[in-house]
Amino acid sequence: MSGPILRWRVRRELLVVKVIAAFAFAVLTVLNLDDPRGMVLAGAAALVAAVLALRDLLAPVRLSADGEGLVVVRGFAGSQRVPWSAVERIRVDARTRFTSRTEFLEIDTGEEIFLLSRFDLGIPCREVADELRLFRTGF
Repeated sequence: MSGPILRWRVRRELLVVKVIAAFAFAVLTVLNLDDPRGMVLAGAAALVAAVLALRDLLAPVRLSADGEGLVVVRGFAGSQRVPWSAVERIRVDARTRFTSRTEFLEIDTGEEIFLLSRFDLGIPCREVADELRLFRTGF
């Protein structure tokens, strides 16, 4: 790997929010020891928030690109190298539902499709797609 390396990561602010949420739900779990339903719900929410925060700690960089190809996070905290020759298409899938717009960066290799959101990348998906296309072609 020589030359420049581009990296996109989860914003630190989101990690902090997830940690605070896990802590708050853990406190709610303790405060609801006399209410089994509330305790279970708060405990489940604390567990989910903690797992999401742990993933952000273990794999903060969700996508990186260099002269050889891409490295994309796969699964909980694993990664997969995808050479540029295997990338068939880079596009942004945008959908609007109930006045809410969602965008995903779609990296298609023909055999697999990797989907990354703005929350994974830290910046809008269109910007990442444009940077990747420019980086891949060199102009």
